[in-house]
Amino acid sequence: MTPNSLSRLLFALVLGSLLGAVAGALLGQPLAGLAAGALAGTLVSMTVDTRRGLRLLDWLRGPQHVTAPRDQGYWGELAYRIERALRQKDQAVAQERERLAQFLAAIEASPNGVMLLDANDQIEWCNTVAAQHFGLDPQRDRLQRVTNLVRSPLFVAYLQSGEFDEPVTIPGPLGRSTISLMVRPYGDGMKLLLSQDITERERAEAMRRDFVANVSHEIRTPLTVLAGFVETLAQLPLTEPERQRVLALMSQQTDRMQALVGDLLTLAQLEGSPHPGADRWLGLTPLLQRSLADAVALSAGRHAITPRGGAELEVAATESELLSAVGNLLGNAVRYTPEGGRIELAWGRLDDGRAFVEVADSGPGIAREHLPRLTERFYRVDGSRSRDTGGTGLGLSIVKHVVQRHGGEIEIHSEPGKGSTFRLLLPALRVRGAERPLSARAEAAA
Repeated sequence: MTPNSLSRLLFALVLGSLLGAVAGALLGQPLAGLAAGALAGTLVSMTVDTRRGLRLLDWLRGPQHVTAPRDQGYWGELAYRIERALRQKDQAVAQERERLAQFLAAIEASPNGVMLLDANDQIEWCNTVAAQHFGLDPQRDRLQRVTNLVRSPLFVAYLQSGEFDEPVTIPGPLGRSTISLMVRPYGDGMKLLLSQDITERERAEAMRRDFVANVSHEIRTPLTVLAGFVETLAQLPLTEPERQRVLALMSQQTDRMQALVGDLLTLAQLEGSPHPGADRWLGLTPLLQRSLADAVALSAGRHAITPRGGAELEVAATESELLSAVGNLLGNAVRYTPEGGRIELAWGRLDDGRAFVEVADSGPGIAREHLPRLTERFYRVDGSRSRDTGGTGLGLSIVKHVVQRHGGEIEIHSEPGKGSTFRLLLPALRVRGAERPLSARAEAAA
């Protein structure tokens, strides 16, 4: 009991006693009046305190949105201290909720999937990425047992094994992706499930393996031929014509390997160097005329090769790369177009400001199903025919890398029996009208 409450009780006791004594004296019973007054004063004081305590109890039973009763005495102080403690607790809870919301928002922004499982493997929370990885609904599937929703045998066995030292790989929804996941236990039997879409990584790894296998195969063939010819020269007596024929074939295989290594180095350089800037301009027509002259020399009169140029243009490009791209297109046209066929090199500017360089031929054409894969490394429509013509299988891949490095694209149109057309498109920001030299402008002004 606090000093204030004791003082109020003594005051009520004394006041009641005095009033009772006065009343008892009037009735001729002073002692009984004194006792009755003291008891009445005590009861009144206790009644007042009880009512104050009941008001505080009613406030505690309610939602506590309103202010606590502000009574005098220890009930008022008790109400104030309880209210302050509750307000501090609510503030702490609100801060914790805000921190939790920020934490979950950070996890939601993660590029990886995150899922929280309770001790019964029920989903407590998952971010959007995890929901996509497993084909779930973040809201609808909460508190559902994850093994009832993700039925991959590998996933179920992994989760039930309790051995989470290594990640496991499972197919994604509808089998269109590959998901790598790992589990990290925490708390009292709870689990943190992390997932990552490794589809592109798997595809890149498969492409790397195929690339190494293709390179090994492409180099092994001419090396085998050269080794056989060297052995023949070393062990067999050959006539001069036979010897010259063997040397010619050896030279052919050597050229083939050199071309392959050269194309591989070109690809490596394209992939490892920064994109060309847009501040170095070169005339498009002179560059294409050089490529055209090389194609005419390669054809040696077996084809009708004609240019069809448009307006004078300048492009912001790397000269060697653009020469390589156009040279590969013209070289393919010469190699795959039968003798007497037509090859046309066209260039100009489209209505949207882009520049185009187009190589069209009257060759055998390409079936539709091959077109999407033509720019893949070592992809050949007819492997034996490509090798016979001296192709490495890397030319169109080089063309694609060159045009993409300049922000452009390649379009391919072909039908069996109707020839093929390869068009390179360069963005408008890399194209401008050719400026005449100062001497030419002076002559025109005169």
